[in-house]
Amino acid sequence: MGLRDRLAVDERHDDDNDLAKTYRERLLEEVDVDELARLSPSQRRIRLERVLSRILSADGPVLSARERSALVQRIADEALGLGVLEPLLADESITEIMVNGPKDVFVERYGKVERVQTRFASAEQLFQTIDRIVSQVNRRVDESSPMVDARLPSGERVNVIIPPLALDGPTLTIRRFPTPFRMGELVDKGTLDRGTASLLGACVRARLNIVVSGGTGSGKTTFLNALSGMIPDHERIVTIEDAAELSLQQGHVVRLESRPANVEGRGAVTIRELVRNALRMRPDRIIVGEVRGGETLDMLQAMNTGHDGSVATVHANTARDALSRLETLASMSEIELPAATLRDQINSAIDLIVHLERAADGSRRVVEVQAVTSQRREEFALTPLVLFSKDPIGPDRAVTGRFVPSQVPDALRQRLERAGETAPVLEPAPVEGRQVELTLVESTPRVDPVETADGENR
Repeated sequence: MGLRDRLAVDERHDDDNDLAKTYRERLLEEVDVDELARLSPSQRRIRLERVLSRILSADGPVLSARERSALVQRIADEALGLGVLEPLLADESITEIMVNGPKDVFVERYGKVERVQTRFASAEQLFQTIDRIVSQVNRRVDESSPMVDARLPSGERVNVIIPPLALDGPTLTIRRFPTPFRMGELVDKGTLDRGTASLLGACVRARLNIVVSGGTGSGKTTFLNALSGMIPDHERIVTIEDAAELSLQQGHVVRLESRPANVEGRGAVTIRELVRNALRMRPDRIIVGEVRGGETLDMLQAMNTGHDGSVATVHANTARDALSRLETLASMSEIELPAATLRDQINSAIDLIVHLERAADGSRRVVEVQAVTSQRREEFALTPLVLFSKDPIGPDRAVTGRFVPSQVPDALRQRLERAGETAPVLEPAPVEGRQVELTLVESTPRVDPVETADGENR
C-alpha cells in the first residue's frame, strides 16, 4: 500500500471514528441503563440496535444500507463487546490477534501474520477495551500492575502489557483455540503421516512418557490435544495448565489451572503446587500443558514413581535441546541436585520426544520423533524413529518433503509388545505436495487404524 493509499485509509478511519463517537454519545443519552441491565445480552444488543436505527433515521447522515448497518453494528460492539475487535473475533480463520498500540493491528491466518486495516480511535479507546477484557476475569491493569496474562470465559488466552513497560502504547495479544483436531485430521493436514500416527498411538496406549517440544506457535498444544485423544476412555486424566487450553474428549478428566497472585501479591497457586496435588488425586495419567520451571522435577519424579503414560510440552528448538532444557528447568527447583542425578531422572522418566516446527509457509509439522535410549547417568542419547526430510524450496515457497522412518529399537519394540501393542515396520514412500505419508509394511499381527476427518478407518 502506497503513502497516498495509507493516508486515504487513515482519513476514512478518522471519519468513521468521529461518526461512531457522535452517535455513541447520542445513544447514551437515549437509553435507560437500568432497563438494559435487566435484559439478557442478546436482548440488550437488539434494544441498542433499535434505538440506534431510530436515531439515524431521524437525523443521521445520508448512508447506504450497508454503511448504516456497519455503523450500527460497530457502535453496538463498542457498547457491549470488544469494539473494533469483534469482527476479528468472529472470523474463524484468525487464530491470533496482535494489537501494537491503537493504530497497528495484526492477525495470524493459516500460520502467517498480516496487518489489517482495523484501528482504534485512540489509546483511550484501546484502554477501555483492555479494561473490559480483564474485568471479565476479575483482574485489573494499571501502572502498579502493568501486565496481565489470563483466559477469557470463552476460552481465548489474553496477554496485556501497558506503559511504562510497553514503550509504544498498550499492547494486547489474543490467542484463539480452534475446535480440537483429532489425530486423523492432523494426518489429513500433513502435520504427520499415518505411519507415525499409528506408532504414536501404540506408544500412548503402552503408557510411554512423552514430551512434545517445539518453538512458540509450532502447534504443541494442538498436537498434545490430538495425542491425548489416543488415551483409553476409562482412564482418569488430570490436566495441569497455566491457562486452560486443552479440551480432552474422554469422560474422566480433571482440569486444573494455575492462579496468579492478586493485586496484593497473595493467593498465587503455581503449576508446581498443582503437580504435587495431582499426585494425591489417584491419576492414571498426568498431562502438563507446559513445564517452564521447578515443577519439571516434580513431573519427572511422578513419571518415575508409577505415573506412566504422562505427557508434557516444553519450549525447545530440537528434540535434543528439549532434554537439555528439561535438565535446566529441573535444576530451578529449590532442591539442589547434581547434574548427574537430574540426568538420571530424565533418562529414567522420558521415553519419547516429539518435536514440531512451524515452517516458513506457515505449516506446522512433526519433524522429529526420537526415542530416549540413554540410561541412568549416561549422557543423553536419542535414537530417531521418524525424521521429516524437506525438499528444496520452490517458487511457490511451499514447504514439502517426506517422513523418513527408522526401525524401532528392540527395547522399545519389546515394551510395546508387553503392553499388547504392535510396532509397525515402516518404509518411506515418495510424496508430492503438502500431503505426506508412509507406506505401512505388515510384518506383525496388528496395526491399529487411524480415524480420519471423514470418519474412515485407514
